Amino acid sequence: MPHDFKKVAIVTCLKAGELLKKSLGKVNKIKYKGEINLVTEVDHKSEDLIVTQLTLVFPTHSILSEEREKIERGSSYKWIVDPLDGTTNFAHGFPIFCVTVALEYEGEVILGVIYNPNLDELFVVERHKGAFLNNKKISVSTAEPLSAALLATGFPYDIRTSKNNNLNHFANFAVRAQAVRRAGSAALDLAYLACGRFDGFWEFKLAPWDSAAGVLLVQEAGGKVTDYKGNPVDIYKGEVLGSNGKIHREMIEVLNLAMVNNSQ
Repeated sequence: MPHDFKKVAIVTCLKAGELLKKSLGKVNKIKYKGEINLVTEVDHKSEDLIVTQLTLVFPTHSILSEEREKIERGSSYKWIVDPLDGTTNFAHGFPIFCVTVALEYEGEVILGVIYNPNLDELFVVERHKGAFLNNKKISVSTAEPLSAALLATGFPYDIRTSKNNNLNHFANFAVRAQAVRRAGSAALDLAYLACGRFDGFWEFKLAPWDSAAGVLLVQEAGGKVTDYKGNPVDIYKGEVLGSNGKIHREMIEVLNLAMVNNSQ
C-alpha cells in the first residue's frame, strides 16, 4: 500500500478531530434528518475538511461520506468517511464521539483510521499489517464465557416506530453478559473491542461509514466479525456482530433467541 494513503488518512483525521474538539459545546445549528437523527454545522465543517483534503491528494478516488451524495469517479479506490460519529453526544456536550475514515480497494477495506480527539486516541489499521492505538499494537481480549463479558451495542434511529429496534436483543444480553454499554458511537465501540476494552459488540441498521474502519480493526486485532448468523460481514448490509472470538458462538445463540421468538 502506498505510504501516502495511511499518512493522508491520519493527518486528515487529526485535523478533523481538532476541529470537533474545539467546537464541543459551541453548536449553533441543529437540523433533523429524522425524528431523532440530527446533524450539526460541525458535521458539515468536518466533512468539508476531510473531502477537500482527500480530493486534493487523490483527485481520481471516489468518496462515500455520511452528509453528502457519493462522489463517484469510477475509481477502484473509495474513501468511506464519517466526519462525526456520535453526533447526538456531540450536540449535548457528551464527549464520546470520533472521526473515522476508511479506504476501500475493489470492494475490500484495506485501511482504517478512527480518532477520538477527547482522549487523543488514534486507531490505525492496515489489512494484513495489524491494528494499532497510538502506534502500539493492540489485540482483542481473552474474556470468556459470555457471563464474564462486557458488551457494547446501539439502537437504530427508527427505534420509536420500528419493532425491529434491538430492545429484544438488549434485554437478552443484559441478563446473560456481565454488563452492556450503549455509548453512542459504533466506530468507537468497535475500536474499543479491538483494543480489549469491550469483549463483544452487536448492532444493525448501520451505515458503511459507521463500521468500515472498525470492522477491519477488530479483524486485524485478532477478533471475529460476522453477521448475526455467523456469515461473513458485509458493511453495506448494516448488520455487525463482533467479538474477541471466544464468545462469538454464545453471542450468536443469544441473538437467535429473539429471532426464534419473532417467528413464533
